[in-house]
Amino acid sequence: MALIVDIAEAVVAELNAGEFSQAFSAQRLYRPQFDLAEMKDLHVTVVPKGVATSIASRSGVQCDVSVDVAVQKKLESESSDEIDPLMNLVEEIADFFRQRKLSQYPKASWVATANEPVYSPGHLEELRQFTSVLTVTFRVMR
Repeated sequence: MALIVDIAEAVVAELNAGEFSQAFSAQRLYRPQFDLAEMKDLHVTVVPKGVATSIASRSGVQCDVSVDVAVQKKLESESSDEIDPLMNLVEEIADFFRQRKLSQYPKASWVATANEPVYSPGHLEELRQFTSVLTVTFRVMR
C-alpha cells in the first residue's frame, strides 16, 4: 500500500486500541460524508492528507506524512455542557499521539499536531454539529 495509507491505517489501529473519555470506533475514509441523522453518534474519522518528502542524507529521504483526525457529532443544543466533553476528547486524542510511535508502523515517529481552528463555527451554526479536525504528522525515514 501507499505510505500514507499505511500511516492512516496505523493511526486508526492506535485510536481503536486507546482508552478515551468517550467510546468510539475510528475508521479511515477518503471522503467522510455522513447523513445528518447518522451524526447523532460520535464519529472519529482518519483521512489521508499529505506527504512532504525531503533529502535526509545522500542515500535517504525524510517523509512527513499528515493525516486528519476528525471528531464529529450532532448536538442537541449548542451548550457548553454538550460541547466541552467533545473539546476534551479532541485534546485527549492530540495528547495521545504526542511522542508516540505507531505500533503497526514503528518506523513512523510523531512530529506535530495542529488543531486550527479548534472547531468549525460553520458546522455549529448551519448543522448544529460539532466538527474538529486534528492534523497529525508522522516522520518516516526511507
